[in-house]
Amino acid sequence: MKALLLSEYKQLAVTDFAQPEVTADDILIQIRACGICGSDIHGYDGSSGRRIPPLVMGHEAAGVVSAVGSNVRQFEVGDHVTFDSTVSCGKCHFCRRGNINLCDNRRVLGVSCDEYRRHGAFAEFVAVPQHICYHLPKTLPFEHAAMIEAVSVAVHAANRTPVTLGDSAVVVGSGMIGLLVIQAIRLAGCSTVIAVDLDEGRLEIAKSLGADVGLKADAVDVPAEVQKLTNGRGADVVLEVVGATPTIQTAVACARKGGVVTLVGNLAPTVEMPLQAIVTRELAVFGSCASNGEYPACIELLEKGAIRVEPLITAKASLEEGPDWFARLYQGEAGAMKVILDPTR
Repeated sequence: MKALLLSEYKQLAVTDFAQPEVTADDILIQIRACGICGSDIHGYDGSSGRRIPPLVMGHEAAGVVSAVGSNVRQFEVGDHVTFDSTVSCGKCHFCRRGNINLCDNRRVLGVSCDEYRRHGAFAEFVAVPQHICYHLPKTLPFEHAAMIEAVSVAVHAANRTPVTLGDSAVVVGSGMIGLLVIQAIRLAGCSTVIAVDLDEGRLEIAKSLGADVGLKADAVDVPAEVQKLTNGRGADVVLEVVGATPTIQTAVACARKGGVVTLVGNLAPTVEMPLQAIVTRELAVFGSCASNGEYPACIELLEKGAIRVEPLITAKASLEEGPDWFARLYQGEAGAMKVILDPTR
């Protein structure tokens, strides 16, 4: 089969690659669409430490079942499917209690680190265990279905955030995940949603997807504006979707006393937290990692149009165009929110 191989950092090429073996519990999927994630861009240059070459990256994908293992009963050749990016073991303490995103033995597709190497979906085929696969309606476009992994991150973050109907929310960071979080937290019951970002274009998209207000972080005093918009109290819930010290400090400053801050972004490995502000104002701080079984709900949300992904997909490329797109995205020249690779083109 053809695959987009990271042979060394900043070196990608379409190459002949061994088709994955299908074990008894596996499904072989012909990939029809796979999104380029921001983590893949950081893997491309080696900065993440989790894409050690040689590796086939890619973990946001959808396709058609091509073959099934001998123990597979719920999937058949020809089914349209997507799959979780996290390969959970199903046996550890956390898997048994339903926290599959916290699995002790978790492996992520398209990731290679000191502990393991798991080739991903920048390829014509990928094999994954049946327990992380989900049926798709055949009316759902593959490029939309490839966004379900990202949607599940946003929906999980909303589920982690205690919301009372009518709450006010601030979303700090209006990149792709932030734009999905804006939609998810609105669906969770927030009547006022305030988007924060440095990019005016992203704020305009945020407002088209459900944000009531867009605040440009370098043009206004964000916490002061949030105070004005919330009767002087601050927001009931704040979701931070960047993962850096300045944005986390902004998130904390936007929350009302007794409010909630949910941390979704993890760009930086360590940050400085305003501890006294958190303690003296009795803020509840939640972490939100990946997703935890939200895929069926996300598929239904996309199918019914309750969450929209089409404004976020700004380009579609063939597998052969992948190296060029990676270079352009890395250099900041592409200006794309999300690029979807289609190996069949």
